[in-house]
Amino acid sequence: MLVVEYLYIAATAILVLSGFTMVGMAVKAYLQTTRRAMIHVSLGFGLIAAAAIATAISAFVTDFRGVRSLLLVNNGLSSLGFILVVYSLIIYD
Repeated sequence: MLVVEYLYIAATAILVLSGFTMVGMAVKAYLQTTRRAMIHVSLGFGLIAAAAIATAISAFVTDFRGVRSLLLVNNGLSSLGFILVVYSLIIYD
């Protein structure tokens, strides 16, 4: 494997770990406050982490062929995740 592939795995692992940390924190906050916004935060960061996982797995399975499709799926899921996070900020009272 190339050095850039190891770096990609490391960056993905950090993104996934931090994303799932945010999911856990949002779920804990929801259980303590019952604010709907926390559900949207957890779903948003869950989608962002899922996009990173799906893209990394797909990239290595396909040997990095079909990069345009990989980027489309990654950006689509990440965008939806960020929209949910922004929405949680809008509805938070």
